[in-house]
Amino acid sequence: MPNFYKYFILFTLIISFHVTGYTQTHNSGKITGIVKTSDGKPASFVNIGLKNGRSTSTGEDGAFSIKDVKPGTYTLKISAIGLTAQEKTVTVVAGQTTEVSYSIAQSSSQLDEVAINGYKTPNQKPVNLGKTAIAPKDLPQAVQIISSQVIQDQQANRLGDVLKNVNGVALGANRGSVGENFYSRGYALGTNNVFKNGARTTIGGMPEASTLESVEVLKGSAALLYGGVSGGAVINMITKKPKFEYGGEVSMRMESNALYKPTLDLYGPISKKIAFRVIGTYEKAGSYRDHVDSKRIYVNPSLLYKISDKTELLIQGDYLKSDFTPDFGIGTVGNKLSPLGRNVFLNTDWAYNKTNTSTAQINLNHKFNDNWKLNAVASMQAYNRNYFSTERPAADAAGIWYRSLTRSQIKEFTYNEQINLSGTFKTASILHTLLVGVDADQSKTTTGAFTNPNTQTVKLNGTDTKYYDQVNILDPLSFNQPTNFNTPGTALLTNTLAPIFRMGGFVQDLIAVTEQFKVLAGVRWTFQKTPTTTINTIADGSNTKGLVDDKIDKAFSPKVGLIYQPIKTTSIYASFSNNFTSNPGIDVATNAPMRPSIIKQYEAGVKNDFLDGKLSANVTYYKIINNRFAQTAEFNLSGAPNGDTNLKEFTGKTASDGLEIDITGTIVEGLNFIAGYSYNYMRYTSTSDTRTYTDPKTNKQTVISGIVEGERLVGTTKNTANGSLFYTFGSGDLKGLKVGASAFYTGDRNGGRNTTKANTSTGIIPLKGFTTVDLSAGYTWNKFSLLAKISNIGNVLNYFVHENYSVNPIPPRQFATTLSYRF
Repeated sequence: MPNFYKYFILFTLIISFHVTGYTQTHNSGKITGIVKTSDGKPASFVNIGLKNGRSTSTGEDGAFSIKDVKPGTYTLKISAIGLTAQEKTVTVVAGQTTEVSYSIAQSSSQLDEVAINGYKTPNQKPVNLGKTAIAPKDLPQAVQIISSQVIQDQQANRLGDVLKNVNGVALGANRGSVGENFYSRGYALGTNNVFKNGARTTIGGMPEASTLESVEVLKGSAALLYGGVSGGAVINMITKKPKFEYGGEVSMRMESNALYKPTLDLYGPISKKIAFRVIGTYEKAGSYRDHVDSKRIYVNPSLLYKISDKTELLIQGDYLKSDFTPDFGIGTVGNKLSPLGRNVFLNTDWAYNKTNTSTAQINLNHKFNDNWKLNAVASMQAYNRNYFSTERPAADAAGIWYRSLTRSQIKEFTYNEQINLSGTFKTASILHTLLVGVDADQSKTTTGAFTNPNTQTVKLNGTDTKYYDQVNILDPLSFNQPTNFNTPGTALLTNTLAPIFRMGGFVQDLIAVTEQFKVLAGVRWTFQKTPTTTINTIADGSNTKGLVDDKIDKAFSPKVGLIYQPIKTTSIYASFSNNFTSNPGIDVATNAPMRPSIIKQYEAGVKNDFLDGKLSANVTYYKIINNRFAQTAEFNLSGAPNGDTNLKEFTGKTASDGLEIDITGTIVEGLNFIAGYSYNYMRYTSTSDTRTYTDPKTNKQTVISGIVEGERLVGTTKNTANGSLFYTFGSGDLKGLKVGASAFYTGDRNGGRNTTKANTSTGIIPLKGFTTVDLSAGYTWNKFSLLAKISNIGNVLNYFVHENYSVNPIPPRQFATTLSYRF
């Protein structure tokens, strides 16, 4: 791809030259300063602002800045939950900077205890996913942030544990329980929609979540900023950063089913300009499922180099080795959930899934001046997966299952580069917050194909089918065969290399027409090339090209939103955006590579802060339409029924409607809560009618039929709700005691396969909703803390179902406890 990097470099240079095109305004002044705790450490995310005027909050370094202040004398006020409000009088002079500093009575540990940084109003704190310092209240899109305080209080261990707190994001089923699968607004969130520190990352091996600083979720389409993402949401995992102060924490977590997990977090300065942080965990666990276990090692080192007052370089990396047993749950019998107990294991004893994930990232931030900033990111990731397991425990009505095996090995290498320039300037009296960026992604996936370990043959539905052995799902004694104990030999036959190249550029402008009325508008151009695959034969070392030619997708992704803020604490918005989804395969209508689908999204919402920011309540409504949905063609190029999944056609239309409500608050000191509710209706609105095809040679008739219109899509969840409340006693005999409760509701959903109009599919497996409740209690004394939790206290039984075979029970009642020492 010879021009790929030429375009990228050219676009980068154009952006850089834009810096010289704008100058600061000098008819106003600025107020800057820093807030420190009583022990001299930065006070992060404390509210500060002009009394009865504009406000902001301190950053992680305790610094704050209020720009474009008209000359005059003002009262500056600092406030936060658990702090005594302070006021100072400041005088602002045109074209000058007024500096002011505060020292609060609380120490840094006391500040952490009242959880100012963890539960700050989410409508005010800019998110990294936005790529520039725009507060969510100024974004015409739903945003949710789950802080480290929530992650710690709930003792979240995996990304799925964290995302249960995000309304509109639901955990779906995956085949074999070898990863986590998420749906948002009716769309599956694959690797393209999950980021780590702003760069795409894999979710294979299940990312480590217990050590995260926060998780950000930008709901709906984020194609303007990222390109090539589905319309549901994008998720950004934020890892913890180095600090210029010595400290750390060591902890031991223990759970039911013999889970042991020590963790070390150590940080501090190396010099006046360089700081480090190292986080490491080791986890060994059994399971409530028989013969299922896991081992994990995670290391996350990072360095922060403050090159100058205006430039800093952050180097981060992490390594995750995650080995665990693939588990398809209890399977199905005659397309219904099998009657097996929650613990019964259907796989062979030797089945394995071994993964290794390594990432490295360099993040450069530079301030040209108070108005303009440049951010450059470069990252790489290597992911390896080695898998050998039985597959698809879907038995007939008598319980007979012809067990087959799958042996696979996948290696993925991905690279990401991005440059973002952001700044503010005025045209007349109108304030602009401009964001311009370019980015590029490259990925190379190598998939190994092995000799077939399935040596027996059975005729199923008139077709010869290979299988490994035969068991009866209704008779667990039949599982214990000699084949369970010996791993079959396999040999690598071929390696298939599949590369993908993406690049794009975008411009976005937040225009403050007045203090109450704002417009956000932007457009992105995305280029994606999917070259034909290369197949390497191991025996002779020869290389051959795949059957599908090079494929190129190009698309513009616009976004426009209107924001009205009648008062400073309320934001009302409406927006339109779209994103494109690349479709693999050949278009049966043109015999050429499939074009992308263009998905349109309409969204409206209200964001509110009450009680001086102690309570936030946001409501969102959306509608997402795909009028060019790609699916497997019903007939091939010769007009006969199609059995080639690579042959596609645009014959479907889908729509997704929904409502989301999220509430976050710290009403009184020590009382923190989050809650949310979401409704989603994802369905086909147009599919093919039922037809009968008669083979002219054999007179055999085949019924062709589209999916029933209006039926909820398999995997999507109708309703979800969550609520979490924690209270920490700050005084009296109970000082240091923490109590909490969390409840999570997952509504009705469909497993199996969507119903066809002619009832030719295996059909729906209906699943009822369920609620789990967790109770927590803990105590902090000096530098020690102990937190315990009983999850699913009602021992509720329910299932996540992938299609009609992978039926995984939810965990039963379990106990977890974490003992920590902070130094």
